[in-house]
Amino acid sequence: MAAPSGFTASLERLAWMAGSLFALAVFWQIIAVYADSRYLPTPLAVFDVLLREGANGNLWKDTSATLARVAVAFVVSMFIGATIGIFLGRYRTADKFFDAWLILFLNLPALVTITLCYIWFGLTDAAAITAVALNKIPNVAVNMREGARSLSKDLDEMAVIYKFGWWKTLRHVTLPQLAPFFAAAARSGLSLVWKIVLVVEAFGRSSGVGYRLSIAFQEFDVSTILAYALAFILVVQIIEFAVLQPLQERVTAWRR
Repeated sequence: MAAPSGFTASLERLAWMAGSLFALAVFWQIIAVYADSRYLPTPLAVFDVLLREGANGNLWKDTSATLARVAVAFVVSMFIGATIGIFLGRYRTADKFFDAWLILFLNLPALVTITLCYIWFGLTDAAAITAVALNKIPNVAVNMREGARSLSKDLDEMAVIYKFGWWKTLRHVTLPQLAPFFAAAARSGLSLVWKIVLVVEAFGRSSGVGYRLSIAFQEFDVSTILAYALAFILVVQIIEFAVLQPLQERVTAWRR
């Protein structure tokens, strides 16, 4: 029996996902019917809130603000984290010296970083993005350090023998080996960054999904909390399946 094509496999995966989500919605509806609607509204009630917030513009405005912060923090943390990780992976002395620093920042609670950034830099977007990036940079650095450690010395020697030059070596030898680690760091990083962004917004911003969730919490509005959460999860999943997952499959194709 022939193996299914990539398109068929994708359709099958989507079918399973759709069926699973439908079952979850049915289960949610059943539980909500028997629960106090104030504590667990039905899926239709949450959908009504989504329509209302979309119609008045709040959903689009706050989601756009959050996505902008996610994008900036993601790019900054990936660039700085990758640079640090490659440096530590290539130079053992630096790795031994800074390893304790890396462990310290990996275990530093996000809440501490967020609070300190707001105290030091004020309740600004710059402080919010800095706090998010500081929480993500160590994770990226660890991934890229492992990638730099695994670089093939034989390929480096081959590049020298054939006189590739630094740019050709970087493009055709080094980056293809690091790409799978970078893609893995990007996928895990997105899920971490958007969660921290919501906390940052709830603490000290006047726009964004996190800010809207904090207002809904103060008003004990579970429907709005679920509506904004589901909307943002949908956006993140679209980015994951449309951009990051295909990117990772492409950069790791040479290994298969």
